[in-house]
Amino acid sequence: MQPMTNADHAVTIAQFAAKAAMGYFRGPLGTQFKDDASPVTQADRGVETLVRDYLARHFPDDGIFGEEHGIEGADKEWMWIIDPIDGTRSFLSGHPLFGFLLAHLRDGMPQIGLIGMPALDEVFLGIKGQGATLNGTAIHCSARTDLDQAILFINEGEKIYAEHPEIFAALVQAGQTRRFSYDCYPHALLAAGHVDAVVDFDLQPYDYLPLMVVIEEAGGIITDWAGQPLTLKSDGRVLSAATPEIHAGLLAMVGR
Repeated sequence: MQPMTNADHAVTIAQFAAKAAMGYFRGPLGTQFKDDASPVTQADRGVETLVRDYLARHFPDDGIFGEEHGIEGADKEWMWIIDPIDGTRSFLSGHPLFGFLLAHLRDGMPQIGLIGMPALDEVFLGIKGQGATLNGTAIHCSARTDLDQAILFINEGEKIYAEHPEIFAALVQAGQTRRFSYDCYPHALLAAGHVDAVVDFDLQPYDYLPLMVVIEEAGGIITDWAGQPLTLKSDGRVLSAATPEIHAGLLAMVGR
């Protein structure tokens, strides 16, 4: 039997994290609210604890950065980054489009990215230099280049409107089809070729770093609103696009 690769471990983690999350879904959650008014449930904490325990056993020399329990080993060359329930508001309201996010970083740059959708039984996986897959089948971004014909998702629309009303006004006129949404799934749909662009806002590293390899290995582009590469220190404004042409068109709107 061949030894498990790091990507194999990532998929294994996604599978048991999904099972654990679904054990809580649409049940009593013990919801609390953090200082920034964002919710957290026993599912968030429970799933992250399971993942941390697995990583501690199999990767004792790696650092871990999780949304709920913080950073251990921040100085390590290799680090795992975890968002146990991406979309806690979706989760606690019984909406199935919450995700599980995982990335393996080397010197702060993702080498493996994973987007799990527990209620949909979908796992999007990107491996640096090896492509992107959905449940083991290769996926690719769309080839659309005309922004006027694009399918555009606007994530965290109310936050964009509150802080950048002029950008929001431009975005709601962009593309051919627009959808308002939240969390990781629009980015996964972009990697799979169903969506042409996603504008996102107010994200944390555990929200956007797992998306990077999936989107880039599917042929897409993901940057901050200034067109700069995403890092652990990015400001949380994220733009993903299927092609350079659509990316450039949206940069002209959000970079104002």
